[in-house]
Amino acid sequence: MATGLSVHIGLNQVDAAAYGGWNGELGACEQDAMDMARLADAAGFDVTDPLLSQAATAETVTATLEAAAGRLAEGDILFLTYSGHGGQVPDLNHDETGDRLDETWVLYDRQLVDDELFELFGKFAKGVRIWLLSDSCHSGTVARLLTEMLSPQELDRRFSTADPEEVGRRIRAMPQSVQSAVYRRDREVYDRIQNTRTAKDLARIDASVLEISGCQDNQTSADGIVNGLFTGTLLEVWRGGAFAGSYRGLHREIVKRMPPDQTPNLFQAGAPNTAFARQRPFTI
Repeated sequence: MATGLSVHIGLNQVDAAAYGGWNGELGACEQDAMDMARLADAAGFDVTDPLLSQAATAETVTATLEAAAGRLAEGDILFLTYSGHGGQVPDLNHDETGDRLDETWVLYDRQLVDDELFELFGKFAKGVRIWLLSDSCHSGTVARLLTEMLSPQELDRRFSTADPEEVGRRIRAMPQSVQSAVYRRDREVYDRIQNTRTAKDLARIDASVLEISGCQDNQTSADGIVNGLFTGTLLEVWRGGAFAGSYRGLHREIVKRMPPDQTPNLFQAGAPNTAFARQRPFTI
């Protein structure tokens, strides 16, 4: 019988000391993680304790995924969710052909570079399915395009608003000024991460990875009062388990309900598995 394991990460804040005084305050990411854990539990997954804010360090996330890789075998599934800020660092191993920036998850004590995440996926056995939901802005193009799309005043408000009426417009992306300052200060750390790892596009992954992310590369993911816009819409489509379609169908229905400036993306990586996207979500 197949095993289902789930890991859920949600950060409403980060360590300001690690990010040059910026605490990355958000409103709904911890709730996103807990709600995804609840759905996974109802579907029969073995749910690890959600990694919330201070618990979501790079070391802990890495160790949790390594432990999951050690447990799962062919035919098993990992359900992994991340809710928080997305960031970027300069691409040193040249796997990014467009903006030359590697995407990151902004964890409590440092950013987890996408090359690290793909290296972790490479530790999973052949035939394992990995379903990833990422409710964040995690493309290197985001910060650059925001300055073209929004006025400085609106940009500042969406990064930092504490007004409950505006929280739903807060975006889940590290401000570019913070990204630049953190990289200058910690350049040795982030350069070493990339220089000691295979570029994500060249990483060998025997598992099959299916990701549904909160937005396209040139868009932003909105925070919220209870859930992020993407996660809240997923919950609405899922309807407590009444949804009977596939992963692709779930993605299509979420897109239908989202505003035109935030269109979730579906992406597959690793070993080809055409049947995976046609399965019903949360199926072990």
